[in-house]
Amino acid sequence: MKNETIDYINIGLIILAFVIAVFLPFELFLFSYAFLGPLHYLTEINWLDDKNYFLKSRNQVYRVFIMIACSVAAFPFLRYIDNDFIQLLSSKKSIIFFTLFVFSVGLLFITKLKQLFVVFLGSIIIGLVCFLLVPKIVIAIGMFLPTLLHVYVFTLLFMIYGMLKSYSKAGIISVVLLIAVPVVLIFIDIVPSSYKISKFTEDTFIKSGFLSLNTTVAGLIEEIDKSKIALTTSVIVKVQVFIAFAYTYHYLNWFSKTSIIGWKKSITTTRMKYIIGIWLFSVGIYLYDYGTGLFVLFFLSLLHVFLEFPLNAVTIREVLKALARVKN
Repeated sequence: MKNETIDYINIGLIILAFVIAVFLPFELFLFSYAFLGPLHYLTEINWLDDKNYFLKSRNQVYRVFIMIACSVAAFPFLRYIDNDFIQLLSSKKSIIFFTLFVFSVGLLFITKLKQLFVVFLGSIIIGLVCFLLVPKIVIAIGMFLPTLLHVYVFTLLFMIYGMLKSYSKAGIISVVLLIAVPVVLIFIDIVPSSYKISKFTEDTFIKSGFLSLNTTVAGLIEEIDKSKIALTTSVIVKVQVFIAFAYTYHYLNWFSKTSIIGWKKSITTTRMKYIIGIWLFSVGIYLYDYGTGLFVLFFLSLLHVFLEFPLNAVTIREVLKALARVKN
């Protein structure tokens, strides 16, 4: 399909995801995360590998760093290991995420292995200095990198980059609509009592730990008493509508752009079998027990976020370049 046609499709997907999110914010999120999420992780990791993670040189050391970072972040049992260094790493995940993103930016400018270690050490120094100077900002960025920054901000940047390249009317509308969603949510009335959340949905959502993201975002909007938070609190529902929309559209946007970025072409027949098999296994785990599915798939979820960091850095650079050209 032509790029403009896909842009019009994405306009429809934005509206569809938003409408469903308004009426079924918790249900939509749980569904999208379990059914669309794993397929997105697998197909994107395959595409990123085919693109060499958008790095100048193909080296295995970067993958090793990513695997270590994912292991520290994804496996909760690490906190029980009787080792001071392991426990320190496990308690500083946000700083690790922030430092890893700085490291990914540095990787865009290196081609030799010895340069990689210099950049890695420099990233640690930058991460520690930033943490000492502006700890709250570093922790906030590190906390939101694998979640809302990944699914909303970087998706928006990808779309802005595409819009600046094509200047299609549909592309501009889709970007404006995506930006408008959180603005609209601020002003629309949400009646918490109108949301009839099933016992299964409530229990699944709370046990999954997703409520912590809601309360963190809600705390940025208004002062709340976290000890008295309920799913049907007005600000929590509004935040959840945005989260459900952001995650759902992030996945739909990825699947709608197979012809634009060509990720489908990178999937061989053998890889397709593995991807479908793992996806069916993942969905099966979620259907059996949602909490178990989260535990098993959390590593894969973080892995695809971390492996995308160089692409995120490239996108930021290219958007800035495109804006500079427009300004001139």
